Parts: sequence; structure tokens; C-alpha cells
Amino acid sequence: MPTTIRLTRMGKKKRPFYRLVVLDSRARRDGAYLANLGYYNPFVEPPEVELRADEICDWLGKGAQVSETARALLRREGVLYRFSLIRQGLSEDEVARKMDEWRPAAEARAQ
Repeated sequence: MPTTIRLTRMGKKKRPFYRLVVLDSRARRDGAYLANLGYYNPFVEPPEVELRADEICDWLGKGAQVSETARALLRREGVLYRFSLIRQGLSEDEVARKMDEWRPAAEARAQ
């Protein structure tokens, strides 16, 4: 079954927040999902993002595709970089060290 990682809309009218979910690629946007991977709330300053990076990397390893919006969110939070390090065969210690180096550089670019 082809799967997709994408955002599903939750919340009140004109006050949305989004869940990052895995679902069948043929399912509708707010349909039943296979796994809840985190959430994104754009209405607080700074935007609140909570992601389960290990589960996301597992689903990417299984071949799940990522929507454009979800890809931008994962890239900004460093999950795609972490997945690329894991695919290179680095140990957990090396991945953690590289992620620690990446985080200050990413924060400097964001400002």
C-alpha cells in the first residue's frame, strides 16, 4: 500500500492546527490515518512543532512519500537531515553529534 506523510487539519473554524499523519495515499485529507507522527500549531509565536523523529524516520525507511508542506516542516526541524545521516550508515552517537552541530547553524539561518 503506498503511504503518504502529510498534514491533516484539526481545530476550530479560522483557528486550525495540524497533525502530521501517515495515511494511504488514496485517502482524503482528513480521512482515517495509520499513525500520528506529531503536530504543528501555526497560531502561537513562535509556531509550536512537536514531531516524533524516530517514527518519521521509520516510515520514511519503509518508503512513505512526503507532501510538499510536510517536507518543508520536516526539513526546518532537521528530521530529513537526520534520516539522511541514518541512511548513510552512521551510528547513533555520530548522528547525535552531527545533529548537535546542525542545530545552531539552522537557528542562525532562521534569524
